[in-house]
This record gives sequence, structure tokens and C-alpha cells, in this order.
Amino acid sequence: MTLENRIEAFVELGLRLKKLTPDERQIWARMASAKNNWFNEENVSCALRGIATMLEEQYLREWIYPYHLKHVTPKKVGVVMAGNIPMVGFHDFLSVLMSGHYLKAKLSSDDEVLMKKLASMLVEIEPAFANQFEFVDMLKDAEAIIATGSDNTARYFEYYFGNRPHIIRKNRTSIGILTGHEEADDLAALGEDIFRYYGLGCRNVSKVFVPAGYTFDKFFEANQHRSTILEHHKYQNNYDYNKSILLVNRVPHFDNGFMLVQQSENMVSPISVLFYDTFSSLSDLRQKINAVKDKTQCIVSAHGWLEGSIPFGEAQCPMVWDYADGVDTMAFLQKL
Repeated sequence: MTLENRIEAFVELGLRLKKLTPDERQIWARMASAKNNWFNEENVSCALRGIATMLEEQYLREWIYPYHLKHVTPKKVGVVMAGNIPMVGFHDFLSVLMSGHYLKAKLSSDDEVLMKKLASMLVEIEPAFANQFEFVDMLKDAEAIIATGSDNTARYFEYYFGNRPHIIRKNRTSIGILTGHEEADDLAALGEDIFRYYGLGCRNVSKVFVPAGYTFDKFFEANQHRSTILEHHKYQNNYDYNKSILLVNRVPHFDNGFMLVQQSENMVSPISVLFYDTFSSLSDLRQKINAVKDKTQCIVSAHGWLEGSIPFGEAQCPMVWDYADGVDTMAFLQKL
């Protein structure tokens, strides 16, 4: 397969995803939800739209233009995929195959249904891909490794895969910046960054920085329509549990009936909890952001006013060149 063949196949995959009917998306979601209750129809549809956008021809060609992929010597690249949100491993799937390497993917049991559906659709479009990847349980013969997991599993990955070329990703989360001057629409858009995928993704905002004395009344009001999130029993169980812990321990917090807001120096908040910290000046804010940059996936602010941030509502819409942990996967694959 030539690079042009690979581009055309993935572009067609994106077009087919866009053409999925509501009934077809519902079927995909039901199959996925049977294995992972967090994968409901709304979130699966959102993830499919994101992948379809990522695969638009103009974006794919712009993405791969800087790389020299016609001269890659194919290697067996093992990928350990996460399963926290629908099809979260797709970007690695795309990167390895687009670069011309042979993919050995170890899927998460939480997200094997959707990834296999995408792979099957790709092979239907371009049968030659059938010989370019396989789903495996062990990665013993992989010549290079890309692994995504927690800080704990990262130590395991380092131990077993450290002698091979590798990218090993650890825990990351995203942060939001509030000044108190945001409009209701801005705050509602921030709610998308917080609540999409029930807060399970590394691009979900789990902490916000606010000026001293900030109150969350306007934020709660702008996101009251999201109270239906409690209809998911797992989310409500998390909300009830975390609320009881805060109450028993007499920890000061805000509560709007479906989300808890707590001041904390920590970055990664439990499901249904949003952490916040305060800043006294722009220089203080930058200092605090810089202190946690190694734990931060992305930063959001109203209309992207803060340098290095993206607008509220766009955290869950990464482009194909937005690499996890800021590590250029394609540059890594090109050099193998």
C-alpha cells in the first residue's frame, strides 16, 4: 500500500462515519454499552463525530505533510490502548497505520467493541489493511511500544518495555481558567469540557483556577440543564458517595445537586467533583499553571484568551495533530 492509498482509505472511513444513520449509531452505542455502561449513545455519537472530523482530507494531508513517511521501514509497533472514553485509542491506530508500520494493538476490555467496528470498516474500504494490523493479548514481539495508562501502570510499562523504543503516557487532566467576567454561554461551554464523557477523559476539565472570592452561582445556573446526568446510575452513585465523604469530613464545598465543587491543590478530581484553586494575579496564575504543566493535557479559557489555551467547549474536539501528552507520535514512528 502506498501512502496515498492509506490517506484515501482513512478519508473514506471518515465519510462513512459521517453517513451513519441515527439508528446505526444507536446500534454501535448499544453494543458498546453492553461492555461498558459509561458508553451511552450521546457520548459514542460525539466520539464518532470527532473522529470523522479528524479524518477530513484537508486535515489529514496537513497533518502528515511535515513527515517523511514514504521512506519508513515497517516495524511491528505494539500499542496498549486505554478504554476510558469511546475509541480513545483511535489516534494511535491511525498514526501507526498511516506511518506504514504494522500495528499490534492490545485493546482495553472497556473499549474493544467500537475499535473493532472501526477496524472492520477500514478493511472493508481497503482490504490490504487486513495484513497491516492485528488485535493481540501479548506484545512480546513488538519492536516499539506506545502505551497509555495511569501513573501506576506506567511504571509497569517502563519495566517491561523500557529496552525498546517507546512512548509511555501517564495520568493527565485538563484545567479551566475563570475570571468572573464570563457570559452564560461561556460557562455553558465550559460545562461541555467538564461533563462530556462523565469527566472520564484526560481532556476533561477536572480543575479550574478562579480569582480569590469567586462564587460559582453563575456557573451553576448556566449548567443547570446538565442535571439529567444523574440519570446515569454510575454517575449518581459517584455523586452520592463523594457528597457523603465531604459531609462526614466537614469539608467546605459547593453543591448544585449533581456536581460538587471543592477547593484542592490536587489536579485529578473524582467523578462528579470539580476541584478549584484561586489566583491573585495573572503572574500568579501563570506560575501555578507552569507548576502542573507535566500533569496537564490542555487548558481552556473563554474564547482562548489565555496564551496556550483553547476556547471553552473545545477540549473534547482535538484535531489530528493534537498529540496526547504533547508527544509527537508521528515523529516517533517516522524515526523507527
